[in-house]
Amino acid sequence: MHSQTKLQMQKIFLFLFLLSVSVGFSQELNCVVTINHDQVRSSNDQVYKTMEKAISDYLNKTQFTNKKYKKHEKVKCAFTINITNQPDNDKFKGSLQLQVLRPVYHSTYETPILNLVDKEISFQYEEYQPLIYNKNSFESNLTSILTFYAYVILGMDDDTFSLYGGTENFNNAQEVMLVAQQSGYKGWNSIDGNNTRFTLIDNLLNNTFKTFRLTMYNYHLKGLDTMYKDKIKAKKAIATAIIRLKQIYIIRPNAYLLRVFADTKQDEIVSIFKSGPRIDTTNLIETLMKIYPSRTEFWKEIK
Repeated sequence: MHSQTKLQMQKIFLFLFLLSVSVGFSQELNCVVTINHDQVRSSNDQVYKTMEKAISDYLNKTQFTNKKYKKHEKVKCAFTINITNQPDNDKFKGSLQLQVLRPVYHSTYETPILNLVDKEISFQYEEYQPLIYNKNSFESNLTSILTFYAYVILGMDDDTFSLYGGTENFNNAQEVMLVAQQSGYKGWNSIDGNNTRFTLIDNLLNNTFKTFRLTMYNYHLKGLDTMYKDKIKAKKAIATAIIRLKQIYIIRPNAYLLRVFADTKQDEIVSIFKSGPRIDTTNLIETLMKIYPSRTEFWKEIK
């Protein structure tokens, strides 16, 4: 009897251990959420604190994939939601700024892999409302937006570690978009503009813009991640990766992904090439000035 009880206890402890491992290492995101509502006069400021916590909990505690992420493997990101209008007690409009970081191998440096602003978001939220996403039917624009960008973040991160490694997560983001298209909310359909969620995921999965994903892979894995052992070779790899973006520019000069790349990488590119061991940057500078003429003053800092 004693041995049987002991065996049962061991099974219970094993179950609890496996549960703790699953809970502790399943979620993929390490996300900081900020709600800015300075432009809105509200009779209930508490709702924004509740909303901020609810969004943070959703992003950090939801398991979006079947992969297991250890604590140090979680993808660092920041969601800043700027509320500019509150038409009703439970209705909100504004913008979302998204920033994503990735660690660089053999370094304490974290490189930005995505920096974009979704200029037009709107959603309903009631205080203490649970945030739940249903992949089969549209229920909430807020959870649809959060889930969509969670998959985009994971796809972007995967793309920097393995060639086209983010495809599965980009497909998941596209599924969120397709379900949300029936909602009537802006940003999910092709007619909503050129800088929308629709455009973003359409471009990421479109073979026309596949060079962008190749650039992200070579820039990070073949470039930044090798900087610790051979700075000149790494710089050449990064320059070659950037120059390859001309292929997109020739086909679609105003491609959304080209602007996303510059918004994300502009400061870092200048920092990489203006100091340290020199390489021939003539072709790089010419390419950057051609693709991004409005940023010429920045590119002039490259040596």
